[in-house]
Amino acid sequence: MYAIIESCGKQYKVAEGDVVFFEKLDVEVDEKVTFDNVVLVSDGEKIEIGAPYVKGFKVEGKVVAHGKGKKIIVFKYKPKKNYRRKQGHRQPYTKVEITSIKKPSAKKAEEKA
Repeated sequence: MYAIIESCGKQYKVAEGDVVFFEKLDVEVDEKVTFDNVVLVSDGEKIEIGAPYVKGFKVEGKVVAHGKGKKIIVFKYKPKKNYRRKQGHRQPYTKVEITSIKKPSAKKAEEKA
């Protein structure tokens, strides 16, 4: 079973047990994170596509670590004008281990209907 979730302005394909690097989240290490914006869910046979999100499905994960990505160099210059600027950047990230993809229970679906 896998799902496509939306977080931090991007979409990620996740499955149980995956380790995913998200943009920096305001959550402490070893805390649980719940992603409600599930765009697509597939169990191998059946695919559910949301409009825009699939109702009732949630993806839960556990924050493993925070860190910074690989350094990139930003270099600007203008030819023949002696204008050169060199700057480095390391993007912060949050490492999350996906623990479960939860289905809506039948009882809750009946209560809402």
